[in-house]
Amino acid sequence: MANEDYAAGTYSKLVEAAEQKKQPPTPEERTQNVSQETKQSSNRDTVTPRHQAISNDDYIEDVRKAVKQLGKEAATYRFTIDEKRALADIVYSLRTKGIRSSENELTRIAINYLVWEYRHNKQSSILARVLERLNA
Repeated sequence: MANEDYAAGTYSKLVEAAEQKKQPPTPEERTQNVSQETKQSSNRDTVTPRHQAISNDDYIEDVRKAVKQLGKEAATYRFTIDEKRALADIVYSLRTKGIRSSENELTRIAINYLVWEYRHNKQSSILARVLERLNA
């Protein structure tokens, strides 16, 4: 008899649940559901990111300051024709938008970014990973 009561109770709960699914939840029910979900998620463990989150503003400001300083040391670098064309295309594209720049300035931005990113990410930096593959 206990099994019959249990079965009857389970069936009536299933019927009731099916009827509730047909009706859209009221705004109060939606709010209750959201607050319950929020409470549940706050009980979960916090996951620490593997890499420290760095905002774009952090490195952009550091690179800007470095490039703003007048470079006095002369240096000669060898570029491929495609690399020189790419730099020239970027400079031209920026000029059409009213932004003054030069191939030297773009190169200094790139170098300063690579240095900054390497200092912050060491072996997981772009520079370290590319050099690793070049030397493989």
